[in-house]
Amino acid sequence: MVRVSVPATSANLGPGFDTLGVALDLRNVIEMDEPGVDDVVIEVEGAGGGALENPGQNMVYQAARRVFERLGYEPNGLLIRERVAIPVARGMGSSAAAIVGGLVAANALVAQRTGRPGLDRAELLRMAVAIEGHPDNVTPAMVGGFTVCCMDQERGPLHLRFDPPRSLRAVVVMPEVQFKGKKTEQSRGVLPAEVPMKDAVYNLNRTALLVAALAQGRTDLLAVAMQDRLHQPYRATLVPGLRSVFEAARAAGALGVALSGAGPSVIAFVAESAEPVALAMEAAFQWAGSEARSLTVDLARDGARVLAGPGRERELLDRPPYWG
Repeated sequence: MVRVSVPATSANLGPGFDTLGVALDLRNVIEMDEPGVDDVVIEVEGAGGGALENPGQNMVYQAARRVFERLGYEPNGLLIRERVAIPVARGMGSSAAAIVGGLVAANALVAQRTGRPGLDRAELLRMAVAIEGHPDNVTPAMVGGFTVCCMDQERGPLHLRFDPPRSLRAVVVMPEVQFKGKKTEQSRGVLPAEVPMKDAVYNLNRTALLVAALAQGRTDLLAVAMQDRLHQPYRATLVPGLRSVFEAARAAGALGVALSGAGPSVIAFVAESAEPVALAMEAAFQWAGSEARSLTVDLARDGARVLAGPGRERELLDRPPYWG
């Protein structure tokens, strides 16, 4: 059996639409084995249990099949166990974690059974981006840290990563907002096809400032650097009270605040006490008519980790046979 740990992620971080992401130290654990019985058995503990035990709806299984097909390997049955800690459909990269976890676990299983090195991390990341459709969540899930992503027509997905400032933590507040239909499709559906030049320049300024500020540890600049005009003003129609939540977070001491991915969760970065920020954001959501709960998490420097097996926490990341 192989065992894989994959972090939650937050994408966009305000101005970096489909470009910036960060890994959060909240992890799903996936175990995968070949039981020797020609059947697929999926067991899910935590969020998403029940529906996710259907192979046709399980993204871990769907991603794993891509690896098996790519490597020409047919497992003798498949057992997948998932311990899900990442909230589903809350803008925290649950689908990215499932995709990355399935790819990495299947790659490790084939390597374990055949003795061959399998696919390297760069190829697994290309496969993850192809499944997800954009790189900003799957990249930090795979490699950890803060990531800057770019899609190039000739070279495919490109990225750079760097470690987050050690002083930063994240407060994520999740409102009970119900989307009609698929959340991602609806949240992208409210975005305009074109934006004013001044708004594009505004976001270019702040995206560049955000990357530089995080790279240099200038957390005092995050309040300005995380401002956005390309997607959050439009998505605010789907998340009642969003502007008030932003204001409450800053007033309570947040260094910067943004919609987490496509929402509805909101992420705020803090350096000291997180509780006042969490309580202020929860209260602002409640004032707007939505119950909300919060999580305070560290920023993860590690992405997907292949572990030695159940009960053994020795990491095998970046060592043969898993990454080649």
